[in-house]
Amino acid sequence: MSAFKSDFLNILQERGFIHQCSDFAGLDALAAKGEATAYVGYDCTAPSLHIGNYLTMMMLYWLQQSGNKPITLMGGGTTMVGDPSGKDESRAIRSVAEIEANKASIRGVFDKVLRYGSGPNDAVMLDNAEWLTKLNWIETLRDIGRHFSVNRMLTMDSVRLRLEREQEMSFIEFNYMVCQAYDFVELSRRVGCRLQMGGSDQWGNIVNGVDLGRRMGTPQLFALTTPLLTTASGAKMGKTAQGAVWLNADAFSPYDFWQYWRNVEDADVGRFLKLFTILPMSEIAKLAALRDAEINEAKKVLATEATALLHGRDEAEKAADTARTTFEQGSIAESLPTVDIKHDELERGIGVLVAFSERARLVASNGEARRQIKGGGLRVNDVAVADEKMILTPDHLTPEGVIKLSMGKKRHVLLRPA
Repeated sequence: MSAFKSDFLNILQERGFIHQCSDFAGLDALAAKGEATAYVGYDCTAPSLHIGNYLTMMMLYWLQQSGNKPITLMGGGTTMVGDPSGKDESRAIRSVAEIEANKASIRGVFDKVLRYGSGPNDAVMLDNAEWLTKLNWIETLRDIGRHFSVNRMLTMDSVRLRLEREQEMSFIEFNYMVCQAYDFVELSRRVGCRLQMGGSDQWGNIVNGVDLGRRMGTPQLFALTTPLLTTASGAKMGKTAQGAVWLNADAFSPYDFWQYWRNVEDADVGRFLKLFTILPMSEIAKLAALRDAEINEAKKVLATEATALLHGRDEAEKAADTARTTFEQGSIAESLPTVDIKHDELERGIGVLVAFSERARLVASNGEARRQIKGGGLRVNDVAVADEKMILTPDHLTPEGVIKLSMGKKRHVLLRPA
């Protein structure tokens, strides 16, 4: 028997998206009528979103699939302030030009998951710079600031943890929660938004918006959060030797994205199939039941389906074919990630540390490259690198005219003179 009346909450519960909700009964009734217009905010701190953002994008996907309306809110205004949540020090102040460039780079990824348009449950995209940058300081203090208790603000994790560690928090950061709360009120007034969703680290900020709406006379607002991503072993999810798992193809290739999912821990396969694919639950149950060597087939399905949703079916199949050619047939696949290098640079010689860290970006730094070499983790043309002073030259080119760099068994990049 379903726990909820609405398809939306039933789907989220069944797939493991729900962490906290301010009022399950009220939200359930709203969603059952197709009236749960909801938003997630995305600050523009980098040119690409990352896999943690992908989780909330999937929440918006299921919201839309269940007949409700999603809003993607670009944080053109809040990025100017900087979210202190989970940070040990103040974020760097970004210029308006940088924020605008990041915003332009980020926008396209949402079209991969959501349907935008003018229909009743088509997604819309807004930018909080539209209203936050136009607020009058004195009026804001009087009309909005008076609803916030400093005593309560000091108890929020984003503030409390920083103060307990005796780490500085700037006045501008302290006001981030006010900006986010006001976003909720503004969206309620503009487009009838009733629900804000986000990661569990955003619970305090979202509930502030619910409370501010009540004080400023909006209809009842709702908060819904999803658990923060961790692996079965407890590690924070979304990091590789290269850094973050980005969603933009130019920051993290579809092949790398496919490989990321292919290499997840066995115990995570079933959970990630629920969260990051749209496969039917019956099929997921069969895949999650596989054990031992058979679990690798489930990982391939996870990798292909997650990649197809974000990058398209063609890119997902290409990545799967590349992996099969490289690992099962032992040959060099032309569709492996490729980095062009200059002929004269190769003639002069490229240090192996530079090749792996700065050219192929298979490791985050020269120091990481050294550690990998000591452990036998780096290879050139399938031969382990034994000397960190090794120099790559034209003599290392394969018959295909490339140099194959590998980290471990499943991370490869081709250097191609151009």
